[in-house]
Parts: sequence; C-alpha cells; structure tokens
Amino acid sequence: MTTAAVVEIDHRDPALIAAFCDYVPRVFRTVDFRRWCGWGEWNDDYRAFAVLDEGHVVANASVTRMRLRVDGHEVLGYQFGAVGCVPSHRGRGLSRVVMNAALESCGEAPVLLFANKNVLGFYPRFGFTPREQALFGAAFQAVPGGEPAPVLELAEAHVRTGLVSLSEEGLAVTERFGARGHARIASWYAANAFSRPLRQLHAEAWVFAGVENGTLHIDDIFAREPFDLRPHIPRLIDQPISSVHFGFTPERWWPRAEVVGEDSEAYLFVRNLVPPPGPHRFPVLART
Repeated sequence: MTTAAVVEIDHRDPALIAAFCDYVPRVFRTVDFRRWCGWGEWNDDYRAFAVLDEGHVVANASVTRMRLRVDGHEVLGYQFGAVGCVPSHRGRGLSRVVMNAALESCGEAPVLLFANKNVLGFYPRFGFTPREQALFGAAFQAVPGGEPAPVLELAEAHVRTGLVSLSEEGLAVTERFGARGHARIASWYAANAFSRPLRQLHAEAWVFAGVENGTLHIDDIFAREPFDLRPHIPRLIDQPISSVHFGFTPERWWPRAEVVGEDSEAYLFVRNLVPPPGPHRFPVLART
C-alpha cells in the first residue's frame, strides 16, 4: 500500500488552491472551482485533503463542515466531495489514502456523500451505507401572473452576502433531512451554471426555481419565516404548468406533496448517520 503524504488545503494558501482548481477538471470534466474561489466562497468550512506530485494535486478528498438537520434536530456533520484521482496516477491506492485522511479529520461525526453510479462499490469499504432518496412532486395548475419575481445574480457580492444571511439565520428548507448554512454550496452550483435562477419573492424569501416541460422545479427556498408558497407560483413561471417538483423534502412548503419517483441522479451514502424513517430528499443545492 502506498505511503504518499497528504496535504491539507484550506482557503489561506493561494498556490495550493490553484493546484486544487487545476486538479478538479482533470477528474470531473464539467466541473470547475475557479469562479467560486474567485468569489471568495471558500471559507473555513471547506478543506481538501490531497496528494501532490511535483506541485500538482493528483488525488483528493474534500470535506465540508455542515449544520445538518435530521428529524428536527441540528447535528454537526461533514459531507465529502471532489473525491478522485487523476488518470495517470490511478491504481496506486491514492484515493484510499486521501479518504482515510479526510475521515480521520471528521472523527466520529456523521458523514455523508453523493456518488455517481460508477463508484458505488468504493465507499462501503470505508464504512458508508447507501440510502435511498425520493423525488417529491404535486399536481398544480397555474399560469403566469402578477409581477414576475426578479432574478438575483450570485455573481454580485451583495447577493451572495444576502444568501448567506438567509441561510445562516433563516429556516432550513426541510427539517426531515437537510442542512442550514449551505449558501456557499448553492453558490458553487451558480458559479458553474448548474443551478436554476435565483428569484426574489420578497426581501426575505429567495427561491431557486425554473420551468421545464410544464413542470415548475423548486430546488431550494431561503427564507426567514414560513409562508404559503402557492400564491407566489404565478410569479415564478413564464408558461402554464401542471405540476411542481421539489429538490428537497417539502413537508413545510407543500404538505400534500407525494413521492413521484426515486432520485437516481446521485446516490447517497452515510457513515455514523441514520436518516429519519420514511421517504426524504437531501436538498440538491446542499450536495457537494
């Protein structure tokens, strides 16, 4: 087994951050961290455990510290991401080395991660257990109406600051199985053009939402107080819809939503963590 040294990368070292940003697209071809880092979104909650070769990151496992919500309780936990090894260095056990270093940093705290179907056999070796995720939706007829909810651009610093404030101080989008304070994860999706538009319903209620094929997809809600979502739907759409789908468990926002399928876009694995019984969906914009 390899004894390669692991370097911990945080937001204070520009040279190592640059090496990490060079690594990411070599393993995940459509993903980039440069714009997100340029926005100043990498903070103390995000750390990368990497193996370097001549100054280049060749293997990595990143850890995000999270305020998890599990069945109404707040739990300090961690989420893994950007786990991989560049093609030229595979077969040397480097992914195992960085995984073990990252897990050691978490101690006995709960850990979760989302994986693609190509590596489903890898994470159980480290004590992770797969868990199903549901898709939630509801039939709902609506047409555009009222003043359209304005789009907020996360490229603007004051918008990112506002999202952080709502995320830290406001409601968790779900109490079943979710997170608080994940604005900087959501902004990563925006930085990579992976998120639907961020729309402002009012000063203290922002929603990531968009319409596809007659369905309004609401991926996340950042708000200080609960409110009735239904009257605002016409302001979020630019064409008639017949259904609403949610990127989270919508028990607070749409109690009569039903399970409409299984979330198979990313596979959830947990360690030292037991999600609540029954169907649930960890918020898509809180996944690293």
